[in-house]
Amino acid sequence: MTEKLLGPLRTRPWPERWLTRVLGAALSGAAYLLCLPWDLRNRPGATGSVTETTSVTVLGAVLLGVVLLLLAAYLGRRDALAWPLLLVAGPPAALMYLSFHSHPEPPDAAVWPLTWASFTLVVAAGVLIATAVARRYRAADWASSSGPGGSGDSGDSWDSSDEALSLARWW
Repeated sequence: MTEKLLGPLRTRPWPERWLTRVLGAALSGAAYLLCLPWDLRNRPGATGSVTETTSVTVLGAVLLGVVLLLLAAYLGRRDALAWPLLLVAGPPAALMYLSFHSHPEPPDAAVWPLTWASFTLVVAAGVLIATAVARRYRAADWASSSGPGGSGDSGDSWDSSDEALSLARWW
């Protein structure tokens, strides 16, 4: 069962591969929709106030970040490098774009393209970092289990060059 949940997706049948990818994208989009409000524009703090407040809470932003990092680490451990970027960073970026685009502002106050671009860049960088870290652990785990006999025990025929080849094969 662990092999099925944590093993590389390229060894799984294609329906299982694509179901995992679609589920990852759906979870990423659902996390965005649950953690952040649809209308992200600033509003007056009180009636007649010149001070504006945001509808985004710190808890929602932190929770979204944690969920996206965990998804990126999981998919990064199981799949190729580009897939977590598309599956984890793509849906929140698309949903934020739709949110900003569906609430038009006057042309002189439209800062949403810059907000969207910076959010997308930060999320994509976080996803790539989490994926890279997860891939490091993946290589170490799969190399230790692919030793002689597949059990990770140390035998006379298993040397460091075999381990280096094994790591290069999985990267």
